[in-house]
Amino acid sequence: MIRIEFQLELHYEIDAQGADFVFNVHAAQTPRQTVSGEQLSLSQPVATLIHTDPFTGSRHLRLRAAPGPLHLSYAATVDLVHHIADPQQLPEVPVCRLPPEVIGYLYPSRYCQSDRLGRLAIGTFGGMRQGYARVQAIRDWVQSHVTFLSNTSNANTSATDTLVDRAGVCRDFAHLMIALCRALSIPARFVSGTDFGADPALGPPDFHAYVEVYLGDRWYLFDPSGTAIPMGLMRLGTGRDAADVAFATIFGSVRSEAPFIRTHAVVDPARGLWLPQPDGRALSTDGGFGAAPPT
Repeated sequence: MIRIEFQLELHYEIDAQGADFVFNVHAAQTPRQTVSGEQLSLSQPVATLIHTDPFTGSRHLRLRAAPGPLHLSYAATVDLVHHIADPQQLPEVPVCRLPPEVIGYLYPSRYCQSDRLGRLAIGTFGGMRQGYARVQAIRDWVQSHVTFLSNTSNANTSATDTLVDRAGVCRDFAHLMIALCRALSIPARFVSGTDFGADPALGPPDFHAYVEVYLGDRWYLFDPSGTAIPMGLMRLGTGRDAADVAFATIFGSVRSEAPFIRTHAVVDPARGLWLPQPDGRALSTDGGFGAAPPT
């Protein structure tokens, strides 16, 4: 089992009219990701509402803040029990056999214009044997054709922009991989977490974007940027693309500081707690369709 201790601090200065916030900073609850303890602290005594998505386990915190400073602090202990599979045994699923909840991740979305990448996807990957290996080839292609460079993209950068610019950050890698998968009728979705295991030379700990692809009977993890360790992914949000899982969506005039993030893996072999490591096997923190929860 992997145990991650997560800490987050967000700081805002809100103008005279106040502002509404939707935060996606709580660790998600899934059959294979359990929040064993958490604490949320807000500097303003405001009413809050938390909504949990029944299919992804994503949790969204809503509140209206008064003018002045707003500080949010969140800490959680999160346990991950990965489903592990042999990549050679994971097939692509024909569209006619996909669960209804998966179909939406075949469509183009705001940042993943899969309908514009069909010729590239089919020409590059269409002749490959279907299954996990083809998805891994898409991941490898994105990583080899895009350079990780900070400050080379912005909130409007899409998969097609990244394909032209050939540079970006983790969300740009994720959007391009998702778009290429969907162009081949392979369901793919965007996952936000933290960059556990990232090289400190890339900067302080930060939020991180991964990809999940539906193969066999569940969603499997891929990190197209290659900057973090997928086994250490602590899921916050899951959606069609980054628009669905922003850590903060703000309605109003607000000034903000860079988030402070800390993640720590608890290692205690006597209790079965292990350090996340690179792993060539297929990993999932999704419960699967028709699969039993871990014991």
